[in-house]
Amino acid sequence: MLFRSAGIFVALLTMACLTSAAQAATLVYASRLIDGRSPQPLTDVTLVIDAGKILEVATGFVPPKDGDRVVDLRRYTVVPGLMDMHTHLMSQHSKDSYTERFFMEESDYALRSTVYARVTLMAGFTTVRELGDNGINSVSLRKAIDEGWIVGPRIFTAGKSIATTGGHADPTNGLKGKFREDADPVDGVVNGQDDARKAVRQRYKDGADLIKLTATGGVLSLAASGQNPQFTSEELQAIVQTARDYNMTVAVHAHGAEGMKRAVLAGVDSIEHGTYMTDEIIELMKQRNTFWVPTNMAGEWVAKKAEEPGYFPEIVRPKAAAIGPAIRDTFKRAYKAGVQIAFGTDSGVSSHGENAHEFELMVEGGMSPMEAIRSATFTASRLLKVEDRLGALLPGMIADVVAVEGNPLENISAMRTVVFVMKDGKIYREP
Repeated sequence: MLFRSAGIFVALLTMACLTSAAQAATLVYASRLIDGRSPQPLTDVTLVIDAGKILEVATGFVPPKDGDRVVDLRRYTVVPGLMDMHTHLMSQHSKDSYTERFFMEESDYALRSTVYARVTLMAGFTTVRELGDNGINSVSLRKAIDEGWIVGPRIFTAGKSIATTGGHADPTNGLKGKFREDADPVDGVVNGQDDARKAVRQRYKDGADLIKLTATGGVLSLAASGQNPQFTSEELQAIVQTARDYNMTVAVHAHGAEGMKRAVLAGVDSIEHGTYMTDEIIELMKQRNTFWVPTNMAGEWVAKKAEEPGYFPEIVRPKAAAIGPAIRDTFKRAYKAGVQIAFGTDSGVSSHGENAHEFELMVEGGMSPMEAIRSATFTASRLLKVEDRLGALLPGMIADVVAVEGNPLENISAMRTVVFVMKDGKIYREP
């Protein structure tokens, strides 16, 4: 009888503990909160968070119940988890970038990418769109983060970018002899509509979330042109149509006007970089609701490095010097004209963890601080088609919460001073 009573007592105690744990919530106190949707910040509110979701945005500072955890962020500005729509977590550019493929193993890239993933999350970016790697690294990285094996942002990946032979994302560019093989759609290199369809299907097979293609030449590839169109209109249409079959969006690297125009007319979802965007293309993008991801940081960085003799191969240096500064004027024109702008840095060109510098460049280009923050929250969530669960601090949304020191609406540089990071309701960084 004694054993039975003891067993009943333990069972009741266990049930009480489980019930208490289930009812416990995290209360985030915020004196100034930018929710990602409202035109002005909210003041003196409490985020009530449980099971990774925001249950309530309550007026005032809600007293905790037994078991509740209070996170007092009243000294800071609270914003939604930030979203970078153009990253490359597998690498970070250096003088060794053009040769490391000959001595880096796949496992080396994978392990290094975990470091870049962590610093990105700690910089306040809880979601990224990964736009091009060796085809498998970012898929495995996404899995490792989702499984909780490592710390990093939520990843939406394109896997290996799609190019044409000799195009910006042809992995055999600049190689000699036996290394300069004829890459195929599995490698992300296409010629013709059938190849284009196969490349999209291969990305789906690889586990990609979206499609990335390089519609024009690029700055850092070992090829002469940074602007020439590199896909036919028919190839672009085949990619977009096939991507739609698999419910995938299409992001397009483009610097030159003609390749950009073809991509917009084909119905792609976003233009990346868009350096030599014309007024005609601006109007087309507005008509077709095409997003633009400017990556001002990449332009600034390559222009600066082009001034260093010997940093870039000589075939790259003139492209970097010319294309870098041009993005500043394009940003001012396109923003003023009303193009939808989503935040993106091209980090991996510049250093990971410094993503918030893009906010400063956007504000220099004419955006208000609130618009710049919304570009990395609400607008980015719309580009990803996840605005029902990410990009805002509202009831029912995933609890991705970031706090910065100071007031970014008065000084946008405050976005660099991240003191608190929560992703999926779990705290990764706090004051």
